[in-house]
Amino acid sequence: MLRTVNVTRYVTPLREGGSLPAIVEADDDGLYVLKFRGAGQGPKALIAELVAGEIGRALGLPVPEIVFAELDVALGRNEMDPEIQMLIKASPGLNLGLDYLPGSLAFDPAVASELDPALASAVVWFDAYVTNVDRTPRNTNMLLWHKKLWLIDHGASLYFQHSWGDYLARSLTPFSQVKGHVLLPYASQIAVADQTLRPLLTTEKLQEILAQVPAEWLAPEQMFTTSEEMRSAFLTFLVNRLENSHVFVEEAVNARTKLL
Repeated sequence: MLRTVNVTRYVTPLREGGSLPAIVEADDDGLYVLKFRGAGQGPKALIAELVAGEIGRALGLPVPEIVFAELDVALGRNEMDPEIQMLIKASPGLNLGLDYLPGSLAFDPAVASELDPALASAVVWFDAYVTNVDRTPRNTNMLLWHKKLWLIDHGASLYFQHSWGDYLARSLTPFSQVKGHVLLPYASQIAVADQTLRPLLTTEKLQEILAQVPAEWLAPEQMFTTSEEMRSAFLTFLVNRLENSHVFVEEAVNARTKLL
């Protein structure tokens, strides 16, 4: 289960992120990268961050710890930047935080060839599964910390939730965007990764992850009247996609072949 911390201090904004996340301190004396519920795509980005991130952790991939972060809007009273002040005011209550990795460096695509092909293949498989469009050479969303690769920022994953109409059909799409994945040229074991990773994501494990999504983030939409209906739809998408992983595996393998 995700831990819950209380934000005690706003440290500094991370302006390289489009949604203006921030480094904050919490009541456990830890530092976290806070993703605000009131930013950008709102709760949908936090849902994607939580679900995709926890799937990555279930697969044994290096994803920083994810926590729920309670935010008191009083924290913004002394903030001079009006944009930051508005963001804090728009995000009272439950937000999402990722363990801050001090001293980490942005992953340089130039050193991608030094990665273990098994790890590169697992990351490509994972991103194709959760439909993460945001792991490109221009924006890798990966860090190097203590000489180890870490995966961050999964808010652009599971984008089907922004338009539910044909989500069942989209669970079976090959994910053509994989051709732009920064690690694709070095992912020589994608089929092996499929055999290794798929059994780790049981229906029970996916249910466990989805159960952690706060009901207040699952706002009713035209197709769903309750948060539980929406949670069930997420599960259907993820199970369908997993059971038909050959569709996106073949796409990734073929896309890599064209690069060689």
